[in-house]
Amino acid sequence: MKSLVIPAIAKSVQKSGVWVAGIMLLLILSACSNNNEPDVSAVAANSATKLEVYKSPTCGCCKDWVDHMEDDGFQTLVHHPADLSGVKQQYGISSEHQSCHTAISEEGYVFEGHVPSELVKRFLENPPKGAAGLAVPGMPIGSPGMEMGDRVDQYSVFILYKDGRSEHFAEVKGVEVLDD
Repeated sequence: MKSLVIPAIAKSVQKSGVWVAGIMLLLILSACSNNNEPDVSAVAANSATKLEVYKSPTCGCCKDWVDHMEDDGFQTLVHHPADLSGVKQQYGISSEHQSCHTAISEEGYVFEGHVPSELVKRFLENPPKGAAGLAVPGMPIGSPGMEMGDRVDQYSVFILYKDGRSEHFAEVKGVEVLDD
């Protein structure tokens, strides 16, 4: 292997002095490094769950929900589609489960509305067979992004299935999960 690398380096040296500097820097850095442990901060940054969020550009509670998710370690990419209801239809979210924003995970799971980050994480750790995602219908007061002083309503989080069914997933008050 080394006999193949050295001629390749020699050709690069002849073509450009920049290649020489780059190769020498790599050789020096690799020779001086005796740490075989991964960079934990880089691993942590790369392991954050990514969500694509579809919302109206004027919706403040949607922005607050995005902030809630980012504060809990999610990475978000926000879109402002002209036809938000078309996005919901594309992902099979029935009108009874709709809210003001829709988030899609890298794996294709749907998180409709003000679902607490804790429940999104729990779902993604072990998605039930046939599940499409979770939904919090409407805009419950006190849910993430819908904070209004001391008022906190109790609300249900539903699991959505790919076949159109849904069932109770958890009962929540604010961000406190009461049952699951």
